[in-house]
Amino acid sequence: MMSGPQLLSPQQQVPRSLWSLLCMTTLLLSSIQLTIATSTTSSDDNNGGNKKDLSAGKLRQLAENALMERKFTDAESYYRQAISVEPTNSANHYKLYNLHKRMRRHGDALGDITTACELLEKSEDNDGNSSGKNKNKTMEYKRIKAKLQVNLGRCEDAVSEYKSLNEVNEDATNCAHVTNAALSAYQQSDWSSAIQHFGNVLTNYATLGDTPDLLYMKSQAEYNVGDYYGTISDTGKILKSCPQHLEAYQLRGEAYFRLNEMDMAQKHFREGLKLDPEHGGCKEGHRLLKKVTKNDKRGDAAFEKGEYKEAIGLWWGAMNVDIEHLAFVRPTLLKVVRAHLALKEYAKAEEECMKHVNNQDSVEGLHLLGEVQSSAEKYQESLRSYQRALEIAPDDQKQHCKRKVEEAQVALKQSKEKNYYKILSVPRNAKLKEIKKSYRELALQWHPDKNTDNKEKAEQMFQDISEAYEVLSDKELREKYDRGEPVYEEEYDSMDSEDEEEFDSMDSEDEEDVHVEYDEEEYDSMDSEDEEEFDSMDSEDEEDVFMEEE
Repeated sequence: MMSGPQLLSPQQQVPRSLWSLLCMTTLLLSSIQLTIATSTTSSDDNNGGNKKDLSAGKLRQLAENALMERKFTDAESYYRQAISVEPTNSANHYKLYNLHKRMRRHGDALGDITTACELLEKSEDNDGNSSGKNKNKTMEYKRIKAKLQVNLGRCEDAVSEYKSLNEVNEDATNCAHVTNAALSAYQQSDWSSAIQHFGNVLTNYATLGDTPDLLYMKSQAEYNVGDYYGTISDTGKILKSCPQHLEAYQLRGEAYFRLNEMDMAQKHFREGLKLDPEHGGCKEGHRLLKKVTKNDKRGDAAFEKGEYKEAIGLWWGAMNVDIEHLAFVRPTLLKVVRAHLALKEYAKAEEECMKHVNNQDSVEGLHLLGEVQSSAEKYQESLRSYQRALEIAPDDQKQHCKRKVEEAQVALKQSKEKNYYKILSVPRNAKLKEIKKSYRELALQWHPDKNTDNKEKAEQMFQDISEAYEVLSDKELREKYDRGEPVYEEEYDSMDSEDEEEFDSMDSEDEEDVHVEYDEEEYDSMDSEDEEEFDSMDSEDEEDVFMEEE
């Protein structure tokens, strides 16, 4: 038999565990040393030994090789090492200038070419008999520097540079003139002129885009004239080249806020606060935004619950944060109108809706005004509102607006006849549930047994209420009525004599079946609340009806 594994005593186990740990540690250290040695050997083979011992010429050559492989970071490192070896060699700075320009780091490039110019001038001062070749190189570097200054919008500096060469450059002179005009307009708050001049500089002269100061001033001018999309575009360019520009985050957030794009506004305020939690502009913008959106959302929730008065108060609280913030105030005002309409406060609804329309006509505002006026039985005014909406509507809304005008014309015509909506005291866009509720209340109110003192009027009203409910509770009949088509008369008048005879020959049993069938349909459509209210009619009322029939 095979014996099981031999168990060791605790005294035997500890030394073995320590030995295993020691062996593993030794192997790991050996592996690390081998890796370091291999890496060092490989690095030395590739770079020709320790780079600290390389000459400036060798380092420039390594930089050129890295450039060919588009390894810009490595190339920059080699050039900076070459500068540390030969700090007074202008060629090193000039090559670094070309690299930074290729990397689109134009601000760094300007610093490099400036240093190259200064070194050349110092060498000329130190060497009284400087060659014409060095002098020509200095002039060449200065022209490159001046041109770069123009492209970066530093036109006054460019003009000074050309003056040092005893030259006049038309682009630099014109750029300086336009830039000064832009700055003057900006300081005088002449925003439109400032936008025009800054745009001229940025389009025709400062073409490299690395001009955050000019772009920011142009963005501020655009914001002050209400061109918020222009502000967003230009601050976006700033943040692309200067991702830590706090003022650009604040201004862009405020522009989104003005466009009622609250989520984007909040995003930019928060990005600014990440960089500086105590930045006053971003903190204030974020605070106002939260105050507006909080009240607005609470108002929406209250409206959904049917708490219309509370919704109105919350919406006004949101609007009063900044009543001139029209991109938010105008649509919110229409929500207030709908709440007043739900409360059947037609005069107040019309008053608030007129504020929206008087500020600026909109299809949505005029349609809501027409709805309010129709509910208030101002059918002629309602038709005019719908016609005005049709006049200003864009092409893709014309058809919808035409239908609204036709509906308003039908409502005006029906207002002079028997108006079923008016009879049931419901708006033309009332839902079936609202129609049923109004019918139930009016039927109980005008039931002849409840109005013995004015029974004739009650019977007429009860008949009209029943007729109105019969039409408006039937989808097909309601659609015909809304189109202005006769619901019954046309059908009866169009009958020929044969149809009339057939209709007149209907026996009493058929008539009773039809009547009972309609009553059953109506009863089945009632909810439990309807049944309880109708069943609650007391026995005294029933006896009165019976006695009258007797």
